[in-house]
Amino acid sequence: TFCVFQYLLLVAVFRSLFSSCFTSPSVRIIHLGHACNVEEERYTERVYTIREGETLELTCLVTGHPRPQIRWTKTAGSASDRFQDSSVFNETLRISQIQRHQGGRYYCKAENGLGSPAIKSIRVDVYYLDDPIITVHQSIGEAKEQFYYERTVFLRCAANSNPPVRYSWRRGREFLSQGSDKGVEIYEPFFTQGETKILKLKNLRPQDYANYTCIASVRNVCGIPDKSVLFRLTNRTASPTIKLLVEDPIVANPGQTVTLVCITSGGEPTPTLTWVRNAEGLPKNSVLKGGTLTLRSITVEDSGVFSCVASNNVGNPAKKSTNIIVRALKKGRFWITPDPYHNDDNIQIGREVKISCQVEAMPPEELQFSWLKNGRPLRSSERMVITQTDPDVAPGTTNLDIIDLKFTDFGTYTCMASLKNGGIQEISIDVNISSTTVPPNLTVPRGKSPLVTQEGDTVDLQCLVSGKPKPIILWSRADKEAPMPDGSMQTESYDGVLRFVNVSREMSGSYRCQTSQYNGFNVKPREAIIELIVQYPPVVEPVYTEIRQALGRAFSLTCSVLRAHPSRVLKYEWKLGTRLLTVGQFDTRDETEYHVRALNREGFGEYTCDITNEAGAGRCTFLVTGKAYPPEFYYDTYTALWQNKPRVYGFKLQWTQMNPNAVDRIMAYRLGIKQTGQQRWWEQDITMDGVIQKGELITYNLTELIKPESYQVRLTPITRLGEGDSAERIIRYSAPVNPHWSKFHCSFDDEAICMFTQEKTDNFDWTRHSAATRDTKYTPNTGPSSDFAGSKQGFYMYIETSRPRVEGDKAQLLSPSFNVAPKNPYGTVTANPTYCFSFYYHMYGKHIGMLNIYLRQKGQTGPDSSIWTLKGNQGDRWKQAKVNIHPTSSFQIVLEGVRGPGIEGDIAIDNVDIEEGECQNPPPNSNLMSSALPVSKHIWPLCLTMLLVLFSCRR
Repeated sequence: TFCVFQYLLLVAVFRSLFSSCFTSPSVRIIHLGHACNVEEERYTERVYTIREGETLELTCLVTGHPRPQIRWTKTAGSASDRFQDSSVFNETLRISQIQRHQGGRYYCKAENGLGSPAIKSIRVDVYYLDDPIITVHQSIGEAKEQFYYERTVFLRCAANSNPPVRYSWRRGREFLSQGSDKGVEIYEPFFTQGETKILKLKNLRPQDYANYTCIASVRNVCGIPDKSVLFRLTNRTASPTIKLLVEDPIVANPGQTVTLVCITSGGEPTPTLTWVRNAEGLPKNSVLKGGTLTLRSITVEDSGVFSCVASNNVGNPAKKSTNIIVRALKKGRFWITPDPYHNDDNIQIGREVKISCQVEAMPPEELQFSWLKNGRPLRSSERMVITQTDPDVAPGTTNLDIIDLKFTDFGTYTCMASLKNGGIQEISIDVNISSTTVPPNLTVPRGKSPLVTQEGDTVDLQCLVSGKPKPIILWSRADKEAPMPDGSMQTESYDGVLRFVNVSREMSGSYRCQTSQYNGFNVKPREAIIELIVQYPPVVEPVYTEIRQALGRAFSLTCSVLRAHPSRVLKYEWKLGTRLLTVGQFDTRDETEYHVRALNREGFGEYTCDITNEAGAGRCTFLVTGKAYPPEFYYDTYTALWQNKPRVYGFKLQWTQMNPNAVDRIMAYRLGIKQTGQQRWWEQDITMDGVIQKGELITYNLTELIKPESYQVRLTPITRLGEGDSAERIIRYSAPVNPHWSKFHCSFDDEAICMFTQEKTDNFDWTRHSAATRDTKYTPNTGPSSDFAGSKQGFYMYIETSRPRVEGDKAQLLSPSFNVAPKNPYGTVTANPTYCFSFYYHMYGKHIGMLNIYLRQKGQTGPDSSIWTLKGNQGDRWKQAKVNIHPTSSFQIVLEGVRGPGIEGDIAIDNVDIEEGECQNPPPNSNLMSSALPVSKHIWPLCLTMLLVLFSCRR
């Protein structure tokens, strides 16, 4: 019994070490687009250089189980922009026609809830070069005896670029440099920090009148060619001058057509003319042709200062402006001022009263007023004084002072506003003065404050205003400095009513209504306060949640109140479907619970908890179900299974079960499979024996899949209560890699190159090529003229040793990972298996470097093991090499090409094979080596312990 216990304990240890497959995420970034250069910086960050306008394509490769979620984010680059206003939630980030402001640091973040998220970053540098611009300035010294004592000309060249630009100057065909001509200086102002080069022509001479070319270069980085600009300097070169053939200002009526004409009166080269309006763009109805700007059907909104700007890159641009004013009359108001020398605000016989009228006008100087009494013109007199503009109030105001008011003065007074030149309809404002004219009074109707309403309703805030005439009412918040619901700080109302539609809880508070002087008496404002109380139902959590439970288990449901108004909650009510479970009153707690002691079949369903106050109910919803959680596919294994059949392939489907112990035992999985793009599903059940443990890896082999079709797989867990949630994934055919292969072959004719990958820490990459597309113009005496089989259309892998490669640069190509097949029932390797690795190589050229082959094993801590090496020119032919290897764990083959001293050093490989057993008939001079590495130091103690247990149990 003790031996059995020891054995079971050891098996449990092995299972915990090797069967639990929950792994935290890892991530790396690869590039797929048109990179100019990719290099490593400190802290393993990569710098990706791309030319503006190319396509950026970055892929985030992740491992980890459950499958990590991937998110791309970006920090600010050359401009503070948001990364497409959101994050990208998939593996590949693709930006077509990338622009300079999209450069910056991009982060790929992968997380699956295990450990810390894995984050990698890559810095994207966008390279560009704009056309250079030459600007010319001259300084003229003081004149002496009609001759210029000194005249110096400066030619300034500038271009936007990344990386920084390098400038050079040419006069005619002659390149200029500092010191090449005593009359020329080339320098860089300190404040420009490398962005500008200035050509200074001192004491201008006749030979200085010539064509000057500024050449901007980023040294062909990213293949960006040099750009240049030409400027012709003559004795007539001068800065621009212009004339504006319009009046200033221009006053027009709405609907008219206005034409602005600007002409150049000087300047060499001929200046270019353009029009601008203030700091805004030109109106939509404008037509620009040369220096003529036409504004059709002009409106008040088109008013502004219009400027004509002339530039020829010599001196400063010339600028002249005119102001366009469109006639308009709007917003007429009036107010009545009682006798200021008496405390009584009423209008009384024998006292003074003033009527004021205000109108907004454009242009204000054209505004004119006239007054009527009962429809007849009124002239200024000793007792009725008319003032056209009042210096004590805002512009556009007229006053009528009635001194010693008489009974015959009662009547209707009309203020007429118009513009002097006509074209705009006049505004008239009527004001009644009578014995019934009384100052305002403001009250709140009974029952209208405090005003209680419920969220979502429409409510009217009302202030009763009396008086004749009735003034405008101004509404504002009284309890805080906050805007009104419409966004303004004050809202006008002519009837004393302020309506709110779809009231929200944020509108609760105090509101002030007060009389305005406009359309009423100019007296101290009357005001009142209205309290608005917005009731709303309880806000609860959780609003919705799903709970999965097994039969017979106990669980609790909790519904909490976050906030409510009124805060006095009346009751709670629990239901299952339509069946009432319990009702109760709230005490001091802010939550209620419902307990299920033992779940039965009738206990599945939707539980609701309604918490109610005077405004309504807030509801928590709980869906209690026995459905199993979805399975989680295991993506970190190799894909295809080797079946040694020409037209079919297999696939090892692996998954774990999410929260298997939350519900009843999973008895089976329903497997559905169909070809991608087809409609018909094929289904079968996979029976499960025993209880599935959390993290347990479940495997099922799919066979007879047609090459190279991809398939959609759906997996659904089944319990005694029915089907659970499904999970789906796509499986695709790829190179056959699995523990039970008999031979691996790759001729690189497939674009996927048999799952070979480029090492990311080397200096450059291997290239897939065929002789039919290879350009031998620059290096005719190196590289193969066909693949191993003699076909010019066949593909092979080779290293390109042309610039920018230097001697000693290395390129490494990694094979897929191969598992070592176990040879006994216990799953351990009893002896080192032998495999034969063979390939063809082509090493032709006088600068051939070295070809190295390494063995890399899983768990290996030291450097890769060298198993084959060859250096130097081997002639213009393909040769075969074979080598025996003895791996003890999963392994990869590393093929390394090393660049020699020159460009005629291309090394190629083709027809890579790995098969079980010793190499047969090795070719002569194949440099055959044998690799026999010791068993990992971590495996020996476990194997020895297993043997001791078995031996003691046998005794």
